[in-house]
Amino acid sequence: MGRKKAGKTAEVKVPRILVGVLALFAILGLTARPAPAKEKNFCKKTTEAALNACLKEAKSDYWIQRGNCYNISDPADKKECVKEAEDDYKDAKDECKEQYKARLEVCKSLGKAAYDPAIDPGNFVDPGDIGNTVDPNPYFPLVPGYKWTYQTVDVNSNEVTEIITDEVLDETKEIMGVKCIVVHDVVKTPEGDVIEDTYDWYAQDTEGKVWYFGESSLEYEETGLVSTEGSWISGVDGAKPGIIMEANPAPGDVYRQEFSLGNAEDLAEVLSIGEETVSVPAGTYTDDILKTRDFTPLEPGHDEYKYYAPGVGVVKEENPEGGERVELVSFTTGE
Repeated sequence: MGRKKAGKTAEVKVPRILVGVLALFAILGLTARPAPAKEKNFCKKTTEAALNACLKEAKSDYWIQRGNCYNISDPADKKECVKEAEDDYKDAKDECKEQYKARLEVCKSLGKAAYDPAIDPGNFVDPGDIGNTVDPNPYFPLVPGYKWTYQTVDVNSNEVTEIITDEVLDETKEIMGVKCIVVHDVVKTPEGDVIEDTYDWYAQDTEGKVWYFGESSLEYEETGLVSTEGSWISGVDGAKPGIIMEANPAPGDVYRQEFSLGNAEDLAEVLSIGEETVSVPAGTYTDDILKTRDFTPLEPGHDEYKYYAPGVGVVKEENPEGGERVELVSFTTGE
């Protein structure tokens, strides 16, 4: 291949009128400017990522189910197995889409920003000081020795189905450099069989907010331990702490209580303060009752309503979808 000969550079003449126009634009500041950067919607991106993961998991579960069907000898049973796998797959995909819609609603409430709370251990109080030199959060007091006993009641039969005890232990666990206090939560049948055994980790910051840093949850049936679903810890696998109780809650506030994508995504909305009177076996509470709606995009439509009394904490929970309520039976301070 031969080389091209170098030639003279062609001279381009710009019309004088065009030069004048460009100069005028420069004087008037009308030269083209880069378009402002579009704000990224990280909340929506998170929602889309969760949808993709959910659909892929549903598809994976479907093919495992189909694979098991291939190992059934009876043709009728095999056909029924495949039909069940297809139905389960359709239900799973529908659930993924409902969760997607619910997460988009969360984004409308919380905005486009990424959920990345700044956690500085220096901004948290020592759990041992709560109730001594530090006032506890009135709606979520974390004083060692405090103990609550609740009963779960079926609203239709009015029968007690569970007994729940929550106790603030004189124990701590360090998470993300923050010293958290441990709360032991045990759910039993009325006969005394353990259904769920959970350790929750909380920390109160210097402003009075109570943060939720994770939990270790064990669920039991007659056969023994059946699940650890719902367990999570901040700083592991992308999980981040949330606010379980604000320092100064106000109607309309919406906030994340926990964040472990696809595993633990509870949120709360403050509905009212000082507008409710609550009567439960432990007594009647009238002053400054805080009412919240707790919800999660993992279970769209399954809202819970909680009532908090200052100096006590949760006194009542209502679960309309599940047809049950949780009532405070007793509260002791350990003194």
